[in-house]
Amino acid sequence: MADEAQPPNGTDVVDKMTVEVAEMALDAKEAAGKEAASGQPGAAEPAKPSEKETNGSATPAKPVCSAAFKEQFKAFSKFGDTKSDGKHLTLSQSDKWMKQAKVIDKKITTTDTGIHFKKLKSMKLTYEDYNKFLDDLAKTKKVELDEIKNKMANCGAPGVHNATPGKAAETVARLTDTSKYTGSHKQRFDETGKGKGIAGRKDMVDQSGYVSGYGHKNTYDKTH
Repeated sequence: MADEAQPPNGTDVVDKMTVEVAEMALDAKEAAGKEAASGQPGAAEPAKPSEKETNGSATPAKPVCSAAFKEQFKAFSKFGDTKSDGKHLTLSQSDKWMKQAKVIDKKITTTDTGIHFKKLKSMKLTYEDYNKFLDDLAKTKKVELDEIKNKMANCGAPGVHNATPGKAAETVARLTDTSKYTGSHKQRFDETGKGKGIAGRKDMVDQSGYVSGYGHKNTYDKTH
């Protein structure tokens, strides 16, 4: 007689459930891997490009304050010309401005500025034409235009130079120290340094009655 089929025992049921759970976990892991590869939600965030890759290796130039530069243009256009309306700049005024801003140096000379200024075929340049002049000069000399304009915008009022006040004061003090005067110049001042006026500049006639050069003047009344 053939063996009758026996119902599954508890161990077989547990093994089957364990296999199903393992398969579900494996399916979930594979699905997560596919999402990461396809860029779907849950994928790893791509690395951000570095600042150097985004902006390049060169450091961007400091932006120029156009208002300050324009004010300097007006100021230097009136420098040495009281009748100027502040709207036109001559080559001479431009060179003074660029020298004060230390733009004119070994790389950029007054010869360079003269050549590029005359390209615009005018003795005086408007603000717009002057910007064209600077742009052409910067390209030819291979200098950053913003660097030139920054220097010119921040060089101070016309005629103001970075002189050392200490040296000037020292020179004035030395030249006005009467104790160091010699010869006829020394005779113009008394012991306190006060000027004697005309008496220190001319030989006055002694009308006291004493012989010139007498050493005991005004001593008689003290001894008698």
